[in-house]
Amino acid sequence: MSELVTGDAVVLGLRPAKLPSRALALAIDLAVVGAAFVLVSIGLAVATATLDDAALAAVSVAAFLLVLVGGPIAVETLSHGRSLGKLACGLRVVRDDGGPIRFRHALVRGAMGVVEILMTLGVVACIASLVSERGRRLGDVFAGTLVVRERVPAGRAAAVPPPPPWLVGRFAGLDLSAVPDSLWLAVRQYLTRMHQLDAQVGWSMAERLAGELAARTGVPVPEGVPAGAYLAAVVNERQARDARRVLVAAQDGAARGGSEGQAGLPVSGAPVSGAGAVRAPVGAVPSAGTAEAGAPVPAPGAEGGRVPPAATGFAPPA
Repeated sequence: MSELVTGDAVVLGLRPAKLPSRALALAIDLAVVGAAFVLVSIGLAVATATLDDAALAAVSVAAFLLVLVGGPIAVETLSHGRSLGKLACGLRVVRDDGGPIRFRHALVRGAMGVVEILMTLGVVACIASLVSERGRRLGDVFAGTLVVRERVPAGRAAAVPPPPPWLVGRFAGLDLSAVPDSLWLAVRQYLTRMHQLDAQVGWSMAERLAGELAARTGVPVPEGVPAGAYLAAVVNERQARDARRVLVAAQDGAARGGSEGQAGLPVSGAPVSGAGAVRAPVGAVPSAGTAEAGAPVPAPGAEGGRVPPAATGFAPPA
């Protein structure tokens, strides 16, 4: 398990990438960069056919630096450590403190990559990655970066610990609508990994996350409540609200489906039209022995000459 402690609590559950996955990602990146370099070289050869040898050499060096060195640096800077190969393998370059890399980190990695990857065909990078406990090559050591795994099997995810019983339901009136998903993720990852952190580091991280959560909700952390317990209680409150929302939606759907299923059934005691019943003419005035206008009237020849009107719940005037 990684001993990486992040400043943003966003990679606590990730693991340092080892040599096989990094080698596969590097092979994909080199294939893409090599194809781009070949295309650029062909285009430059056609465009600079009339230049002398010195100019061709200068253009070739510039194309090499631009595509094979500048290209990976630009991609890592703009994607915050996710090149095409790393994205395909589920890897990402981060700082030692867990934050996203900047241009200077990508520049140092790219410059060292020319020496330990391109000039030595990756031999130096492989040896350094095997010797390093966290699989870092020389470029990572000088830049202060680390390549981590972003995709972790779901079965290894730990459950969020429950809050203390005396805090359950205490934050029922808290407004959680302004809390972003990134902060929820950071709090959840801290709670699942807090027992693996150093005590002082875990305490400071809990204090910072609790402060951010209190700022988003607009209610300060209650006095005497530890930051870790406060985070667990608020997360528990959010999970309870989500569970209630799902339950209410399921009950509404079941009630709506039941009412639609009974919409075509006759009401108890209401007349049902059949082959032996005809409708009274519209506008006819019902008498004591007949039904209301529009109600079925017994057909001639029925048993006894007449059939008592069906009970409709309406009492005719005397």
